Amino acid sequence: MDQAWDLVIRGGEVFDGSGEPGRAADVAVKDGRIAAVGQVKGKGREEIDAKGLIVTPGFVDVHTHYDGQATWDTHMQPSSWHGVTTVVMGNCGVGFAPCKPEDHDRLVRLMEGVEDIPFPVLSQGLPWNWQSYPDYLDALSARKFDVDIGSQLPHAALRVHVMGQRGADREPATEADIAAMAAIARRAAEAGALGFSTSRTLNHRTSDGQPTPTLTAGEDELTGIALGLKAAGKGVLQVVSDFSDPEAEFAMLRRIVQASGRPLSFSLLQSPLAPQSYKAMLAWLDEAVAAGLPMKAQVAPRAVGVLLGFELTLNPFSFHPTYQALAKAPLAERIARLSDPEVRAQLLSEDPDRPIRNLIGNWDRMHLMDPDRPDYEPTSEQTIGAQARARGVSPEAVALDHVLSHGGRAMIYVPFLNYAEDSLDPAYAMLTHAHTVPGLSDGGAHVGMICDGSFPTSLLTHWTRDRTRGAKLPLEQAVRMQTADTAAIVGLMDRGRIAPGLRADLNVIDYGRLSLRSPEVAYDLPAGGRRLIQRAEGYVATIVAGEVTYRGGEPTGALPGRLLRGAQAAPAAMAAE
Repeated sequence: MDQAWDLVIRGGEVFDGSGEPGRAADVAVKDGRIAAVGQVKGKGREEIDAKGLIVTPGFVDVHTHYDGQATWDTHMQPSSWHGVTTVVMGNCGVGFAPCKPEDHDRLVRLMEGVEDIPFPVLSQGLPWNWQSYPDYLDALSARKFDVDIGSQLPHAALRVHVMGQRGADREPATEADIAAMAAIARRAAEAGALGFSTSRTLNHRTSDGQPTPTLTAGEDELTGIALGLKAAGKGVLQVVSDFSDPEAEFAMLRRIVQASGRPLSFSLLQSPLAPQSYKAMLAWLDEAVAAGLPMKAQVAPRAVGVLLGFELTLNPFSFHPTYQALAKAPLAERIARLSDPEVRAQLLSEDPDRPIRNLIGNWDRMHLMDPDRPDYEPTSEQTIGAQARARGVSPEAVALDHVLSHGGRAMIYVPFLNYAEDSLDPAYAMLTHAHTVPGLSDGGAHVGMICDGSFPTSLLTHWTRDRTRGAKLPLEQAVRMQTADTAAIVGLMDRGRIAPGLRADLNVIDYGRLSLRSPEVAYDLPAGGRRLIQRAEGYVATIVAGEVTYRGGEPTGALPGRLLRGAQAAPAAMAAE
C-alpha cells in the first residue's frame, strides 16, 4: 500500500503562526506543502513523534547579510541552526551586484568595513561570475541551500555601478544617474529582487574609513529608485539611518512611500545618545500607517552587543602597547605571554595609545560573558566596573582574568544599542508595537565582533520563558512575530503559517530544553577566515519544503532551499479567505 504522506509530524502542540494559542495536532506534508493539520490518518513515508514538543512554522529572518556566503556555501549558518528556513539578504545598501570588474575590490572593502568580513575571505570566496544584478540572481539560482534565500538590490553597489568614482565620493546624482539607477532597479525587481536597500548611517564605513557611498544620497535619488520599483509593480524598500534629524528624516521616508506606493521598513533601535527617540519614531509610524502608508520598523529582540576577546577583532587591550607587540602571535603564545606575571603587570600598568571609551574601557557598560550560559539582559551590578569595585581591584584586572580563561577564548559582552537603561524594557516596547517586526540579526555579517544570528532563539527563550526582569510575551505571539509577520513584510505570503497549501517550512522544538550555547569562534570561511558562530539546543528537527534539513541541531545533508524570485503569493484557496 502506498504511503499517503511524505512526512507526518505526530502529536505536537502546534503554534501555527496566526497568533492563536497552541493546539494538539498532527501535520502532514506532501510534495513540499502542508497537506493537512489536525488528526491525520494514513502513514507518512517519514514520521516524527512530536509528543511533548512544539511545532512552529519555519522562521523568516528578513535582515541578513549572506550575500557573499551564499555564493560559496550551502549552509546559511548560524541562522539555520536557529530554526530559520528563509533568509533575506542585501540589507543596509551593501552587496556585490551590480558590479563591474574594476569595482570588485571597492565593494569588498565596503563589505569588510560595514559588515566586518575580512578582505581575504571575500576576495578568495567570491566567484564573481556576474556583473549585472540579474546575473547575480542567475548565479544564485544555480545553487542549493539549507534555507530559501531572498535578495535585495543594494544601493551602494548600484550607485558605484552607475556613477563610478563620483558615486563612491558621495557626489549628488544627476538626472541621468537617477534615471539609470531607476531602470536598473526596475529590471532587478522584474528579475526577482525582493526589494531595494540603502544606508544613511555614519556607522557604515569602508575598511579604510570612508563613509558608505549612499550616506548623503538625496531625496530625488531615493525617490527615483523607488519609482523604478513602482514601474515594476513590485519590491519593498529597506532603510537604515542615523536619524540625526529624526523628524525630517522620517518625513522624507514618508514622502518616498507616498510617491512610490512601495512598502518600506526601517531599522529602529534605542540609541544611548538619544534613549527616548524611539518613542517619537513609533508615534510617527502610527501616523503614517493611519494615513494608509505601508510602513514598518524592524526591531531587535535583544541588545545589539559587541563581543571582545583575544580570538576576535577587538579585545579590552587591543590598543595597549604590550598587547600590540604580541598581537600577531598565535593565540596560545599570546595567552602564555600575557599570563606571565611580569607581562601581565606591564600590560595592566599601561594606558591605551588611542581614545576608545565609546566601546572599550567604559567598564560600567561591559559584562563578562558566561562561557556556559550567556545572559543577554545583565544588570548594572554585573558590569566589570561593579565587580571590580566590589572586589577592590582594577576593572582591567577583572577583564584580563576573564579573557585569559578557557584557553584565552572567554569573551566580554558590550551591549551598545537597545540597552541605554540596563534593561530590555525599551526592546519590549518596540517588539510589541503594532507596526514592527523582529529583525536586524545581521546573520552572516560582523563575523569577528557581533553574533546576533541567534536572535530567533532569543525571542522564544528569553521573551516567552526565561525573562525575570520585566514583562514577557505569550509563546504564540512570539512565534507569529518571526513567521507570519516577517514573511508578510517582504511579500512571502506562501509561508509563515501552518495551514494546508502553504510551504512545509517547519520546526519541531523541545521548548523546555531550548537554549542558546555561548558564542564560539570557527575557522571555516574561505582563506581559513575566522567567524563567530552560536549554536542552540532544543531544535529537534527543522524542515524546509518538506525535507528535514536539521536533526538535533545537525545538518542532514538535505539542501531543498533555493533562491526566491520575488514575492510569493499565497495559495489561491488561502488568498480567497
